[in-house]
Amino acid sequence: MFLAIAWVRGQDEWPFQKRNLAVAQIVIVSGILLLVWWTFLSRAPNRLRLSITFGAVGLVVLGAALFRIRGMSGDLRPIIEFRWAGQPEFQTSPASNTNLITTETTVRPSFPQYLGPNRDGVLSGPKLETNWLAHPPEILWRQKVGAGWSGFVIVGDIAVTQEQRGEDDCVVAYELLTGKQLWLHANKARYDTVIAGEGPRATPTIVSNRVFTCGGTGILNCLDLASGKLLWSRDLMAESGGKIPQWGYTGAPLVVDALVIAHGGEEISQSLLAFHVEDGKRVWVGGNSGPSYSAPRFATLADVPQILSFNDGSVSAHHPATGATLWEKPWGNGNVVCAAPVVISSNQVLFSSGYGVGAELLEISQATSNRLTARLVWKSIRMKAKFAHLFAREGNLYGLDDGIFACVNLTDGSQRWKEGRYGHGQGLLVDDLYLLMAESGELVLLNPTPEAPNELARFRVFSSKMWNPPALAGNLLLVRNDQEAVCLRLKIAPETIPLN
Repeated sequence: MFLAIAWVRGQDEWPFQKRNLAVAQIVIVSGILLLVWWTFLSRAPNRLRLSITFGAVGLVVLGAALFRIRGMSGDLRPIIEFRWAGQPEFQTSPASNTNLITTETTVRPSFPQYLGPNRDGVLSGPKLETNWLAHPPEILWRQKVGAGWSGFVIVGDIAVTQEQRGEDDCVVAYELLTGKQLWLHANKARYDTVIAGEGPRATPTIVSNRVFTCGGTGILNCLDLASGKLLWSRDLMAESGGKIPQWGYTGAPLVVDALVIAHGGEEISQSLLAFHVEDGKRVWVGGNSGPSYSAPRFATLADVPQILSFNDGSVSAHHPATGATLWEKPWGNGNVVCAAPVVISSNQVLFSSGYGVGAELLEISQATSNRLTARLVWKSIRMKAKFAHLFAREGNLYGLDDGIFACVNLTDGSQRWKEGRYGHGQGLLVDDLYLLMAESGELVLLNPTPEAPNELARFRVFSSKMWNPPALAGNLLLVRNDQEAVCLRLKIAPETIPLN
């Protein structure tokens, strides 16, 4: 057993998840075989054999009675907790959902969708203070929230996220500065598995005072931002004729012009579905690949507007108005894909996934009047994005390579550096600084360059697993995991006064 574990741990080319799963299987099988040998084949005295056998079985039963597995880490390590661990306590919903929004006196940038205004995880400011020893982030409020891996979106003084509360898959709006619950919309639906966890996992999208959400079981809702009133709803599983994806519906709805676009169900050949934002009427179905766990993204490549779709077994682009496939390319090794596409230039886009797959830079060009072609520029195993979004800057690509912060050269995909195990967290680039919520629950501030990651500061936010994407509006950072939500006020760096 020990030799097998040592051999597995020495397989550096294997993803962490594969190594951890193999070690668990080795330990379980070896333990069972050892117990069988001890009980039936060893020459120990009967009383000793039976005492140890029943003792071992009793410990297993006692452990199962006292503890439960509360999900897995990004590297497939079980997270254990006592069975009597408390459940979150929620605020009472207001009796009325009208006239709840306080007047906003501070004008701050919005964060209206997954990964920010441009859906790329890159923000233009503000200029943040880097000395957190002298000027640490300030916690404005902290409170319990329902389970789920959704992020927040922010418009004005309203912050919206998705939570599981009992048997209800909920969309919940909070007052940004206080954390006060403003309204709640609930659907009787629940996604829950031991490995993937419980609750919704897609981040809402806010456009023109409407909130578009996708629940863990595929319920696509359109809600009024001010009141939470349901305007229309569609069941993506029923609309596509497929099944709930193995890890639940995770892709944030994408709004382009008058359409809201989302992935369909599993075990069908429909990459995307588009609905009219006004009434939810289905407009088109695009693509012939199964859905993935990556959110679709709008981009203009080779002067052609298109919707980028990271699918199960392929990457593709579709015409925004009709869903017609503009280009498509095979992808991966059969494992799931989660990270969003990264637009590199006016005709280049990069895709990356974990489980030993890596990254590919594609160059898009015109082939015919209604068809584009995708040419592989390079492929590299040096950047394997499992959950977290990558970002490009000044000829380099940065992000979590299977949980370790890394930088690769965009010219050829060669690695510049790889250091700092932060797990499968999420981050935002704010000017030159990278705000990274590590999987451990720490907020980490870095100033990455082609030479080094340059970690500047750390601030403990959570004491449990963190997978949810953060949201930043001005200097207010909203972060959450499957148990708590926290609003942090980040300090702004003082302006440099030029010397005369």
